[in-house]
Parts: sequence; C-alpha cells; structure tokens
Amino acid sequence: MICPYCGANDDKVIDSRATEAGAVIRRRRQCLNCERRFTTYERIEQASRLTVVKKDGSRVPFDPENIARGVRGACGKRPVPEEDKRRLVEEVEEELHAEFEREVLSTVIGERVLAKLRNLDQIAYIRFATEHLQMGGLDELQKELEDLMSRPVEARDQQPLFTKKS
Repeated sequence: MICPYCGANDDKVIDSRATEAGAVIRRRRQCLNCERRFTTYERIEQASRLTVVKKDGSRVPFDPENIARGVRGACGKRPVPEEDKRRLVEEVEEELHAEFEREVLSTVIGERVLAKLRNLDQIAYIRFATEHLQMGGLDELQKELEDLMSRPVEARDQQPLFTKKS
C-alpha cells in the first residue's frame, strides 16, 4: 500500500478488524519509511455493475465516490464525523446494489442520500437538497425548511420506547 504521507510502498499492518457485519475490513498500517500510521478499508467488489442514468439521459458507471463527494460538500465545516459520512455512503451503495440489477436513476440515488442526510445533519440535508432538488428560489427553500421542521428526526439505532404485549 502506498503511504499517503511520503509515497513509499513499504508498510506493515498493525491492526485488522471486520466492520459493517464483515463486509468491510479496516486495517491500520504503519509506513516503514516515515513511520506514520494510516487506515485503509478493504471490501468485496460488487459482482453486478450498476449504471447511473443521469437527468439528461446519459449513462455513466456507478461510482460511490460521487456520493461521497456530494456528502462531503453538503457536510462541509459541519460537526459530522467522517465515520458517519462513510457509513452513509456505504448504506446507500448497499441498498442500490440490493435493489437494482443494472441501471438506477440519478434522482433515486439523490433521494436515498437526502433521506439519510436528513437524520444525520439537517443543515447538510438542506445544502444537499438545494442542489439535488434544484430549488429555484427562496420560496422553495422556505417550503423545504418548513417541511423539515414539521417532521420528527428518526434517531439511528433507537429501540422502541414501548413494546406490545402479546
């Protein structure tokens, strides 16, 4: 693995652990040249290749890095941990590969990202929504803000407060 700090191609693995239910391997590495540490992620490449159908009808290969770039842009200077951004991208990617075999509309991808951003960070949600929904003015933005404020935020991994008795 090439060191992101010095560019040397000589390192050792310090720690490996499975994450995301074993679908991803996280490895801590140490460069033997500069001795700095860095993290890499290893995942199985999806067997089926998705094609994204863009709004203009053009088709491009699915690339999760495009989602990651959009999420990073929306979360810019917000207190959103990198791990949460990475998890959001992985969840969207897994959902798309599970649901679609060959092609997926770019609007569907945007809607999935919006739904997850809404629960992650509301400011990032609005930033992404203004771009994805192509809001034309302040009236549309105000309507989206009112809609956002009227809906409760779903907490991640929250257990129900009450359970039904059988």
